[in-house]
Amino acid sequence: MEEAVIYIHGNGGTAEEAEHYKKIFPDRNVIGFDYKAQTPWEAVDEFQQFYDDINALYKNVSVVANSIGAYFCMNSLSGKSIDMAYFISPIVNMEKLISDMMLRANVTKKELQEKKTIKTDFGETLSWEYLCYVKNHPVKWQIPTRILYGEKDTLTSYETILEFAKQTGASLMVMKEGEHWFHTKEQMQFLDDWIIQTNR
Repeated sequence: MEEAVIYIHGNGGTAEEAEHYKKIFPDRNVIGFDYKAQTPWEAVDEFQQFYDDINALYKNVSVVANSIGAYFCMNSLSGKSIDMAYFISPIVNMEKLISDMMLRANVTKKELQEKKTIKTDFGETLSWEYLCYVKNHPVKWQIPTRILYGEKDTLTSYETILEFAKQTGASLMVMKEGEHWFHTKEQMQFLDDWIIQTNR
């Protein structure tokens, strides 16, 4: 096979999820990426090294990325030669997401700056270092991209995803009643059909 697809999981996911996509890309080698990075700055070297290793073996490389995996991908691989990116519920504006979580947790920028990290009662840890990195490293993404978005995504608003799609020229598919995490039988069938149809 001359073409490869790198699968990049989201938070709490695993590289084994790549197995699902092998039937959708029967003529390509689908490779799950078992990355260890927890922050965007950690992801840069890890993602670039993995991509370079794969790219050396294949003529064309595409990516399928979920949620924060898509954000890490955009932050790390924007300068690489990627044939097509398929983003599922991508985090496209991390600064806004962090700001929304701060608002939800009733945490001010001054408080976060002083304490450096703050654990929230909804399970997330806010980080001043993370916020500063995001502000200083805005995403610049010009790679051909197709986005799948769930209408009931609670992490990214429709306005935010639409603005990103317009800025980058990405195509946008919205699943009515869809969630941030595509996992039900109906949602996964919609996801499969979306990729198959866009490849025709």
